[in-house]
Amino acid sequence: MKQSEMLLPTLKENPTDAEIKSHQLLVRAGYIRQIASGIYSFLPLGNRVLKKVEAIVREEMDRAGAQEMLMAAMQPSELWKETGRWDTFGPELMRLHDRHEREFALGATHEEVVTSIVRDEIKSYKKLPLTVFQIQNKFRDEKRPRFGLLRGREFLMKDAYSFHESYESLDESYQRMYDAYSNIFRRCGLNFRAVIADSGAMGGKDTHEFMVLSEVGEDVIAYSDSSSYAANVEMAPVITQHEATQETSRPMEKVATPEQKTMQEVADYLGHDLHKGLKSIMFNIDGSFVMVITRGDHEVNDVKLKNYYDASLIDLASEEDTRRVIGSGFGSLGPVDVNEDVEVIADMAVESLVNVSCGANEEGYHYINVTPGRDFKVSAYADLRFIKEGDPSPDGEGIIQFARGIEVGHVFKLGSFYAERMNASYLDAQGKSNTMLMGCYGIGISRTLASIVEQYHDDNGITWPMNLAPYQVHLLSMNPKKEEQKLLADDLYQSLQASGIDVLYDDRKERAGVKFADSDLIGIPLRITVGKRAGDGLVEFKVRATGDQSEHEQHDIIDHVQTLLST
Repeated sequence: MKQSEMLLPTLKENPTDAEIKSHQLLVRAGYIRQIASGIYSFLPLGNRVLKKVEAIVREEMDRAGAQEMLMAAMQPSELWKETGRWDTFGPELMRLHDRHEREFALGATHEEVVTSIVRDEIKSYKKLPLTVFQIQNKFRDEKRPRFGLLRGREFLMKDAYSFHESYESLDESYQRMYDAYSNIFRRCGLNFRAVIADSGAMGGKDTHEFMVLSEVGEDVIAYSDSSSYAANVEMAPVITQHEATQETSRPMEKVATPEQKTMQEVADYLGHDLHKGLKSIMFNIDGSFVMVITRGDHEVNDVKLKNYYDASLIDLASEEDTRRVIGSGFGSLGPVDVNEDVEVIADMAVESLVNVSCGANEEGYHYINVTPGRDFKVSAYADLRFIKEGDPSPDGEGIIQFARGIEVGHVFKLGSFYAERMNASYLDAQGKSNTMLMGCYGIGISRTLASIVEQYHDDNGITWPMNLAPYQVHLLSMNPKKEEQKLLADDLYQSLQASGIDVLYDDRKERAGVKFADSDLIGIPLRITVGKRAGDGLVEFKVRATGDQSEHEQHDIIDHVQTLLST
């Protein structure tokens, strides 16, 4: 492709709204353009990379036995209402009405649609297991679109769904997809971890997220420094054993703590360490109020709390509700003499404490020398806090460290969640009707593209891996006005194309500095520069990622490029 004929608008400066490297570079290098907040178009270079990522995904899906289809993006609300997700999915679901006032949603995900198709078409166990996938744009009304392709309102996704008659079959497909995802992200050259995750609004149990390690990631990964264990920080169990203190308990006493609101302020005022205070937080869990107690240096993990109660909805109680139910605001909340209508549960670390402080449910007052079990009742102790760096790894090997990650893939064992609600059943060998079991497997393809740029760039631009670059070779003619340079560059262009090598030919009438800067910015792996020594049949060769440069004769170029492409 000749660059003079290509839609490739590069920019010298970063866009003012671009906070991270992938967003900055993909816009500056002419790969994407924003149409509205969180909505992007892929220009020719961006589309070429996108298609290469798609090709890898398709190859691995085919190898895993999945069949490609394409489902409707507009989905009638009736399907979502069958599963109850029309009401529970939240404001991220893009909803609309047609001219007859019938409700629809733009596909955020396709569990309902694919289940409706399979329930109508698959009636016998002989047709199971079945795995289908599609690559399609998805729509979610993000409250705060940011980071370019990493958090948008429209994005390209591969979603796959499997249907089974047994959990053994589901486990087998899940493992095949897990392995396929690992192959996909390895082939994309990414540094990633597969981590234990929460299924969230998708339903079901047993799920892993595939996280690309990056400082700009919005998720925190807890991983062992000595094993392969990794989990989303919200899912990592705490196995720390808290020894019972030998400290003699003292009588509980109410003390004034004027204007002290936060845990740290109270600890400083009372002269004790943060872990010697009790943190009391009120939650509304499926319409009932629950007070959750942790140590002052720990944080309540709302995902663990939701899973503990197997709750549908969980939210922090408002201060207004807290005052109405407890009689005190947040700053003085505590578990002593709490109304019996409010259940009190505590994290496991609380059970071994003595002589700690807590709110007295009276503005400006706290209790000191409080001992759980003696001074207030706890209905249950459970693992309710976020794991911390330095805690023992849940697999018993090493200690926990944190890293940030970008979620690029997610695999779920949905079980019967959707099939039960939508009456997706089959007849077994005995003619008995059974509910299907399901798995769900998603990859953010446009998000993967951005994640690659986050890991493959330098100060001058993108450094694409060879198998994903929009072109393999960037051919630069420094001065097309000079006949010997133009003739040599044109001849090389024809020879490279005839050899099956993807080449972008910069034949523009631009200054050398502009061409070099654009080439580094675009990030094509190999660069051939036809310049002053064209009359001698010599060209300059540069490897973009390493900066290695060498000079070659014209007749050596094709062999040299093919050698590099084969390594």
